[in-house]
Amino acid sequence: MNKSVLGVLVIAVLLVGVSSAPLIGQQSAMSGMKEKSLYDRLGKKKAIRAVVDEFVSRVAGDARINKMFMATAGDAGRLKKFKANLVNQICEASGGPCKYKGKSMKAAHMGMGITGTDFNALVEDLAGALDTFKVGQHEKDQLLGALGPMKSDIVEKM
Repeated sequence: MNKSVLGVLVIAVLLVGVSSAPLIGQQSAMSGMKEKSLYDRLGKKKAIRAVVDEFVSRVAGDARINKMFMATAGDAGRLKKFKANLVNQICEASGGPCKYKGKSMKAAHMGMGITGTDFNALVEDLAGALDTFKVGQHEKDQLLGALGPMKSDIVEKM
């Protein structure tokens, strides 16, 4: 697998991790009422699409990691498909109606030589995209908190 695909797969990894976050049916500490799904709290598919667009733009402009993403960013059809896959990943993982049909993170990243620094740069870009849309801290924590356990499936070089 070439380096240009690496960036695409690393970004997908960040987003699929949402599925391990506690999402639906959580109890609100203050009210004792059931909390809405993360999908609803994120603003559903339209809002997820906006975050993905911002995230991909940030990665494409991030000199630390954008070399891994250039081929995808430079091909309009490939970029459109990639963004749609990311939206579906987040949508499904956050309790929405979408379905993601991609590889496991371990299989998708095997042999790519992704470093801890690369992974952290992507996390920073995702956090920045969430901040742009003023995603609440609780939702941001759920989304970003899910990344920790995935790191060992993605990062090969510390």
